[in-house]
Amino acid sequence: MNRRDVLFLLSTLAGLGPKALAQALENPARLYDLPPYGDATLLYFSDLHGQVFPHYFMEPPNLIAPKPLMGRPGYLTGEAILRYYGVARGTPLAYLLSYQDFVELARAFGPIGGVAALTALIRDQKARAEAEGAKVLVLDGGDTWTNSGLSLLTQGEAMVEWQNLAGVDHMVSHWEWTLGRERVEELLGKFRGEHLSYNVVDELFGDPLFPAYRLHPVGRYTLAVVGATYPYVRVSHPENFTEGLSFALDERRLQEAVDAARAEGADAVVLLSHNGMQLDAALAERIRGIDLILSGHTHDLTPLPWRVGKTWLVAGSAAGKALMRVDLKLKKGGIANLRARVLPVLAEHLPKAEDVEGWLSEKVAPHRGHLFTPLATAETLLYKRDTLYSTWDHLVGQAVKALYPEVEVVFSPAVRWGTTLLPGQVITRDHLYAYTGFTYPELYLFYLRGEQIQGVLEDIASNVFTPDPFYQQGGDVSRTFGLSYVLDPDAPTGKRVRELRVGDRPLDPGRRYLVAAYGGRLQRLGEAKPGFEPRPIYAVLEEYLKGVGRVKVLPEPNVKVIGRNYRVPEVTG
Repeated sequence: MNRRDVLFLLSTLAGLGPKALAQALENPARLYDLPPYGDATLLYFSDLHGQVFPHYFMEPPNLIAPKPLMGRPGYLTGEAILRYYGVARGTPLAYLLSYQDFVELARAFGPIGGVAALTALIRDQKARAEAEGAKVLVLDGGDTWTNSGLSLLTQGEAMVEWQNLAGVDHMVSHWEWTLGRERVEELLGKFRGEHLSYNVVDELFGDPLFPAYRLHPVGRYTLAVVGATYPYVRVSHPENFTEGLSFALDERRLQEAVDAARAEGADAVVLLSHNGMQLDAALAERIRGIDLILSGHTHDLTPLPWRVGKTWLVAGSAAGKALMRVDLKLKKGGIANLRARVLPVLAEHLPKAEDVEGWLSEKVAPHRGHLFTPLATAETLLYKRDTLYSTWDHLVGQAVKALYPEVEVVFSPAVRWGTTLLPGQVITRDHLYAYTGFTYPELYLFYLRGEQIQGVLEDIASNVFTPDPFYQQGGDVSRTFGLSYVLDPDAPTGKRVRELRVGDRPLDPGRRYLVAAYGGRLQRLGEAKPGFEPRPIYAVLEEYLKGVGRVKVLPEPNVKVIGRNYRVPEVTG
């Protein structure tokens, strides 16, 4: 990417003044009318998490990094990410990139995403690029089939039907596997594109289940797309979903796939990855011959490509808030240059694909009453993304404690998906599913000793704050309610968590505490509460919301972080 391309990007999206911005929103084509460039165009999105309707999605107020990784892409948020990319506050790109001014910008620009608008944008950009003679590929970075109301109610089938309507050529996977191996294989049989993966193999014999790569002729050149599935599926989710399969990170096997693609004639190699930004950056330094990595899983957005060694990295955002257009100028043996653009999916300012709107209306019809019945009203901002704490998880803790007052500590999983609710917005079951759309949603009540609770938190901190991306096997830190502690991300392993308190008393290592948890496997460590029948967390929340009617959650982070500036967003209307 040269200086001219950078200046064009910034002037198109990040540098719009109020008057120009108003004109752009009156004529949204200004944001998407890109001049011709290169030989191939990749239209890339990732981490949709089943969100088929327009919604709001705030970026995290905090992305706490291990000290050696501070200040690099993937750990930038708020003012820092705007400064890094030269983005002005109050612009469409600032709305997508940062939590700053979120409620104000959400009300100004409206919701993001929705598959009708995203599909129209994909089709429009594909038609433009093909008219200019480019080879176009539509690429899905994974986490598309699950974690929403419609995806759960159709067991992923609605999302596959949408992928076919959108013309997805290749996909990779992660949360898809929580539908179970049999269901995944059934749905892949209906998918008109191709699932690529170098690392989904038979656990016993090591045989691959899918092609590792696919070659695409591009004029006088050849482009290869290699697929990488999230390597820690069996660490992150119950093993019964994927019995007999291995997803392990295997550098040797990945290198062999890249080498085989090049031996077969590939000039340029693109890795379509669900590894996450930090792991992909580490792989870029160790795997020879990858020209570009399209990175998913960590929900990052890169307005400008990140150069690591000889490899470009572009991240595909999340929740359908943007479509990445990456234009490649090829050469013999690689990529001569590229242009990456963020195309915001501003739902109220884009045309909709009429056939997708019709299809969606038909798919939703049997479930409309169930999904959209009002349950309560949010008086304050409810958000999910953050390294340590969110008002949504605070609400979950309140709900569990209200219905089960004997519970002393509530654990919530730190998944990155989940929409955002503005002050004054009505909460529906569709919103509950967007935050709690697990295929294993049961809330468990069980007993853990104090030393076990501290051990769990230390293990999580070790995972999240290790400076070696090869050992980062999760997302953010599991949230707790009823428990407070001090976190030192830079302390040695086993000494990062201290000064734990349950309620107003210090944690007693030998005492048994009644704990509630969902969306994970923590209950396996404890002794089940006699007589309690696990129930879906969204059913628990529904009961609570109907009872209170209005929800007001002021942020009260329960973790004090040493050595970092922990930020709390504005949550009132």
